[in-house]
Amino acid sequence: MANQILDSVKSKYGAVAESSLSNKDAGVKAVAEAFGYSAEELTSIPEGANMGLSCGNPTAMASIRPGEVVVDLGSGGGLDVFLASPLVGPAGKAIGIDMTPAMIERARANAKSGGYENVEFHLATIDALPLADASVDCVISNCVINLAPDKPAVFREIARVLKPGGRLAVSDIALKGELPKEVAQSMAAYVGCIGGAIPIEEYRSGLLAAGFEHVEIVDSGADLNAYAKVENQSGCCSPAMEPAGPFQVVASACCAPEPTSAASLHEELAGLLAKYDLNAAAASVKVYAVKPRLA
Repeated sequence: MANQILDSVKSKYGAVAESSLSNKDAGVKAVAEAFGYSAEELTSIPEGANMGLSCGNPTAMASIRPGEVVVDLGSGGGLDVFLASPLVGPAGKAIGIDMTPAMIERARANAKSGGYENVEFHLATIDALPLADASVDCVISNCVINLAPDKPAVFREIARVLKPGGRLAVSDIALKGELPKEVAQSMAAYVGCIGGAIPIEEYRSGLLAAGFEHVEIVDSGADLNAYAKVENQSGCCSPAMEPAGPFQVVASACCAPEPTSAASLHEELAGLLAKYDLNAAAASVKVYAVKPRLA
């Protein structure tokens, strides 16, 4: 089942990476702004780095400092990596990790076009990071850990790569109640960042079990239904778009695991969003945690 989930996520986010989605699209920009990005931040990065996949703005809460090494789990087109780049400066490094080849290709192209010299992107899953022990100052992530089938393994990997005293600053979706059965069992909802979310208390206990301290999980208060208020965008998984028809759903929409019709699965997720108020059971959360310093 875990492999099926990963294959579905990889396939559909690959479709997003190969689409024309960018900050030029009003809906894509609206999703990012709804979850905390300023207009200035969005215009400071390559247009293709933003594809409307956010549920928060982790760089705004990570207190990133010059000279640090920052790692973004599930970096997509590089949005948060590029925002972290000027914060760490030439003496630091911003690293993106993504398991989708097309996303890595897009991010690297964005880095080249933007002239970024202190960023790099690696193809890997977030539960097996290609990084040395205790080599990272700060780990960020934006609406991605909820997609991982084995979240305790992700928490352990984060703890492994962080330096003593290093910190985690993550935007994610977590549960504050029970999802409707129809939503919980929907693969479209899983790929759309809803079905794979875990309860807030389970999130907290998982981080504590991995060795973190000072764990805080704060409901950001953001309206999850903001996804549905943008034309043909449902969940943090956005449809692939045709250049000639902005926000027209096409057959390569990301929210469909093969072999089921992509359009029908996108419609399923849109229908779930219209039928249920996700804010009653789920929340966009800000997650903070610290790896203990050596005694």
